[in-house]
Amino acid sequence: MTPTEILSDEHRLIVAVLDCLEEAAERLDSGDAIRPEFFLDAAEFVAGFADKCHHGKEEDILFVAMTATHMPQDSGPVAVMLQEHDEGRRYTAAFRSAAEQMKSGDRSAAADVVSNVFDYVNLLREHINKEDNVLFPMAQQIISASAMQQVDEDFQRVMAEDAKNGVPEKYRALAEKLRQVLNE
Repeated sequence: MTPTEILSDEHRLIVAVLDCLEEAAERLDSGDAIRPEFFLDAAEFVAGFADKCHHGKEEDILFVAMTATHMPQDSGPVAVMLQEHDEGRRYTAAFRSAAEQMKSGDRSAAADVVSNVFDYVNLLREHINKEDNVLFPMAQQIISASAMQQVDEDFQRVMAEDAKNGVPEKYRALAEKLRQVLNE
C-alpha cells in the first residue's frame, strides 16, 4: 500500500468510530442512558489513534513532504487540514470534559457531550472526504517518486514502532468495544 492508501485505510476505522459516536450522541440526545465512559473511551480512541497515530503520520511526514514541494503550510490545502486537526482536538477535549462532568453526576453536561460530538463527527466526515478525494490525490501528483519513497519508509518505521507497542490492536479493540456497547 502507498502512504496515502494507508491513511485512507485508517480512515475506515475512524469512520466506524464516528458512526458509533454519532449513534451514541443521538441516543443520549433522545433521553437514552448512555454511560459517560462510552464517550471517554471514544475520546481515548480519537486522541490515541485518530490524532496521534493517524494525524501524526499526516502532519509529521506527508504534509512535510507536500510543503517541501513549495506548497505553503500557512495557506491552501495543508493549512486547512492542520486547522481542521486543531478544531477536532478542541471538540474532542470539549466532549471528553463534558463526559467527565456527566460521570461525576452532572446530567446537564449531556447536552455539551451531544453538541460537541455532533460537531466533531460532522467536521471529521467532511475532513476525511477532502483528504481522500482531494489532498491525497494531490500528494500523489506533487510529491516526486523518490520523496514518496522516503514518505513510505518513514510511515513503515512509525507503523513498525506502533505495532511493536501493540497500538493498532489496542485501538481496533477499543473501536470494537464501542460498537459492542451500542449493540447491547
